[in-house]
Amino acid sequence: MNILIEIGHPAHVHKLAPTIHILTGKGHKVIVVTKEIHSVTFLLKQKGIPFHVIGIKKDGLTGKGIMQLWYNLCCFILLKREKIDLMIGCVTASYMTRLTKVPSILLDDDDDEVEPLLVKYIHPYLTEILSPSALTGNRHRKDTIYYPGYHELAYLHPTRFTPDESIIEEIGLKPGDSYFVVRFNAFKAHHDIGVHGLSIESKRRLIALLETAGTVFITSERNLDEEFKKYQLLLSPEKIHSLIYFATMLIGDSQTMTSEAAILGTPAVKCNTFAGKLAVPNELEQKYRLCYSFLPEESEAFFAKVDELLHVKDLKSRFVARKDNMLADKIDVTAFYVWFIENYPESAGIVQKNPGYMYTFGSLKL
Repeated sequence: MNILIEIGHPAHVHKLAPTIHILTGKGHKVIVVTKEIHSVTFLLKQKGIPFHVIGIKKDGLTGKGIMQLWYNLCCFILLKREKIDLMIGCVTASYMTRLTKVPSILLDDDDDEVEPLLVKYIHPYLTEILSPSALTGNRHRKDTIYYPGYHELAYLHPTRFTPDESIIEEIGLKPGDSYFVVRFNAFKAHHDIGVHGLSIESKRRLIALLETAGTVFITSERNLDEEFKKYQLLLSPEKIHSLIYFATMLIGDSQTMTSEAAILGTPAVKCNTFAGKLAVPNELEQKYRLCYSFLPEESEAFFAKVDELLHVKDLKSRFVARKDNMLADKIDVTAFYVWFIENYPESAGIVQKNPGYMYTFGSLKL
């Protein structure tokens, strides 16, 4: 099978790298396309995945639109030249399906309300949409396939991820030392317009509070203010999940990293305008009690929760137990992805008729 996979964000690399390696190892031809995004191309190289770079990523809506047209044209040529059988992606995949009838699959964990442009102009033309079961009933697409897992479990499921304890020595600490990962988001995606997180005053207050209990490391998508640069951790991106795994807590305004921490059993507290509005983080928070979210105007409650967690004895062990409870309900997402892609379109019919079949991927090792 010839498969075209579109990568638009570093999280897509993490999510799909195991699937790409397995499919390639089984003899399938996998062609990866992306825009010139340094964090994406760096990770693809680190994970040994060949890729095609087409254009650059723009921030404004007009720039995004113009670049997308060029990107679509180049992908169309690539699709014809390589005789693609199946596409995994989003914007480009939907356009290509309209033009060529080549089937397309979207792996999407964002709520419809967060991405109205994609829901209106892209979703209707995709052949299949696969989403975490937390979104069940929340899609306009009634034929959405809901699987019992999260995107992050495609690379953080215990079958796929083994934390590297050498990260502790690399950051200058000893096993057992308390440290905190603080993440500041850039909010540059199309669905981030009007979205914001922690104010600079809140950042100062947060760091001062955390420093009373351990070492503070900041990771950020943006250039940090001068006063915060002494806390900045310049760590290779492929090591970030081990850093989170061993951390005492993760705090900040990042969506993805908060979910990653929760799934790894590290207490996570976020503050941004998405708080309480997204199905996956809400399930992690409300059903499994693995994270906490607050709106920017709820800063006092945010700081009260951080302070409360700092004083909980055996904090990590409590959250590891909650993580294990969550994992008991979920599947090895990569195993499911590989099976679904290899057996498509029959796989879609199987899980639509019998959703319980997806639980056979709970501990499958490929």
